[in-house]
Amino acid sequence: MSGRLDGQVAIVTGGSSGIGRAIVRLFAREGADIAFCHLDDTARADALVAEVAALGRRCLVQSLDVADLDALRGFIGAAEGALGPCDVLVNNAGLNRRGAITDITEAMYDRVMAVHARASFFAAKAVWPGMAARGRGRIITTASQLGFKGAPGIVPYCMAKAALIGMTRALAHEGAPLGILVNAVAPGPVASELTAELGPEWAARTGAKLPLGRIGQPEEIAAAALLLAASPDGDFFVGATLSPNGGDVMH
Repeated sequence: MSGRLDGQVAIVTGGSSGIGRAIVRLFAREGADIAFCHLDDTARADALVAEVAALGRRCLVQSLDVADLDALRGFIGAAEGALGPCDVLVNNAGLNRRGAITDITEAMYDRVMAVHARASFFAAKAVWPGMAARGRGRIITTASQLGFKGAPGIVPYCMAKAALIGMTRALAHEGAPLGILVNAVAPGPVASELTAELGPEWAARTGAKLPLGRIGQPEEIAAAALLLAASPDGDFFVGATLSPNGGDVMH
């Protein structure tokens, strides 16, 4: 590894599995100390902490629901207290609720929006003053190609991911003059614990529809996040949404 994040502190929400876990691993290998949170995923989280420690990096982990804003702010405060000021925030925590519009309840809708859009906004707000005071920071949010194209049966999820793309663009205008670069990654179909719920045939069926002929791996998405996190590689990305998606959406 090239040490592109040497001496930096990264905070990752939803870091124990899937794309979040790949980001934690890669950022630690590149020299960052890491704080990540998860929701009742202790076994995987503990194993990941051990991996980070084996790389010689410091690591703080908490179990919490990012929709609980007091808990989320407490986690960010604890991370900065233990590791130092946040250089890179990765808003990655997410979930899905499936069903036709006739089956989506207010509670289902509110849950998806709270975990994705509300939590990401207020996590960014929590690290913002410190980043502005230091004149440098990176905020990276995990969106989705479905925020561009939509899909049936997951309307709240598509709405939330589109909201994150909009947040990224708007917040980037405020951040860039302060030295805070705000960007997003919008993955296409990726092998993860979340997509594994769709059954063993999903990956083959979905991959066959893509120009590349396969779905993605979490490590391929983490590489895009590292590009946005590292200087000087990511210094000219402002309000961008990188979309490693195997050709599912081309723009």
